[in-house]
Amino acid sequence: MRFPLAYDATTTRQEFVRLLPQATGEVELREIDGRFCGKGWSVRLTRIPPLTIGMVWLERHRVEIAFDGLDEAAQDAFMRRFTLHYQRGGG
Repeated sequence: MRFPLAYDATTTRQEFVRLLPQATGEVELREIDGRFCGKGWSVRLTRIPPLTIGMVWLERHRVEIAFDGLDEAAQDAFMRRFTLHYQRGGG
């Protein structure tokens, strides 16, 4: 199964980082040059313009995922776990 490796997320940086250990299965994460890194993967979180609906303002980020040295099956397993933890509203 192919997952998108870049998408826009309506979330705060603080909330995204709080969930990252659960979403990746790694307790100890490193942040290097703006990327959160683990064993064979990295995630870059870049702030983008907020979503504004009337007077409601929602923080947004561009999420980019890269793999290094993981085969396709391991990448798919990572992405299934990752997307499950960040899925909102059952959509």
